Amino acid sequence: MFPFHSCWRAGLLLLLLLAITARESWQAEEKTCDLVGEKGRESERELAVLKRLAPLFNKSFESTVGQGSEMYMYIFRVCREAGNHSSGAGLVQINKSNGKETVVGRINETHIFNGSNWIMLIYKGGDEYDNHCGKEQRRAVVMISCNRHTLADNFNPVSEERGKVQDCFYLFEMDSSLACSPEVSHLSVGSVLLITSASLIAVYIIGGFLYQRLVVGAKGIEQFPHIAFWQDVGNLIADGCDFVCRSKPRNVPATYRGVGDDQLGEDSEERDDHLLPM
Repeated sequence: MFPFHSCWRAGLLLLLLLAITARESWQAEEKTCDLVGEKGRESERELAVLKRLAPLFNKSFESTVGQGSEMYMYIFRVCREAGNHSSGAGLVQINKSNGKETVVGRINETHIFNGSNWIMLIYKGGDEYDNHCGKEQRRAVVMISCNRHTLADNFNPVSEERGKVQDCFYLFEMDSSLACSPEVSHLSVGSVLLITSASLIAVYIIGGFLYQRLVVGAKGIEQFPHIAFWQDVGNLIADGCDFVCRSKPRNVPATYRGVGDDQLGEDSEERDDHLLPM
C-alpha cells in the first residue's frame, strides 16, 4: 500500500511541476501586436511599418501629467504589454492617488499607418468609459514624429477627446528617428565630374608609376609617367603666367644715352706724361 501511495504522490508532484512550467513558459512568451483584420491577411504596408518599429519593442515609455487627485501616469510600449501583463494592454493610465489602472488601448487591436516623416499607431479595445462616449471602449492614438537625433524620446499625452458620442480617443505624441524617411543623397553634375576626374588622375599616376618602376626600371623622378611632357607643360604654364602677370612691358630699350665727342672735351696729350718712366 505504501508503494502505491508513494507512486501516486510522485505522479501528482510531477503533474504539478509540469503545470507550473507550462504556466511560466506561457507568461514568458510575450504577446505582440495583432493588426486589425483577419489573421494571415494583414496589410503588407502595415506589417512593413511595424517592422520599422522593431527596435522599440523592448522599450517602455512613461509620462506623468496633472496634480493632486488628478495626477495620472501613462505607460506605453510598442507591440508589448504595459502595466498588468495579463491584460494585453499596450498603453495604460494609472491614477497616482489611488493606484487604479485603466487600459487605454490593447495590442490585440492595432492599426498603424505612416507618412513621409511620421507614423500613427492606434491601439483600440481599451476599457469602457463610465459615462462618456456612449460607454464605448477607449482608444489610444500615438503620433510618432521624425527626429533624427533620437531613437525614441519625448513621449507625452496631448489631449483626450471624450466630448463626442462615439469615436473618442486619447492622443499622444513621441519623437523617433524610425519615423524619418530615408535620406537620399543627390550628387550634382559637377560633383560627379570632379569625382570621376580625381579617380582617373589617381589611376594614371599610380599605374604610370608602377609601369615606370617595374617595367622600364626608372628611378627617382623618372618614375613619374611622361615626366618630360609634364615638365614642358610646366614650363609653358610658367611662361604664360610670366607673360600675363609681368608688371613691366617686354623688350624695353636700355635706359642709357651715348656720350658725344663734344661732351668729352679736348684730350690733353700730356695728362699721362707723368706716368712715363724718366
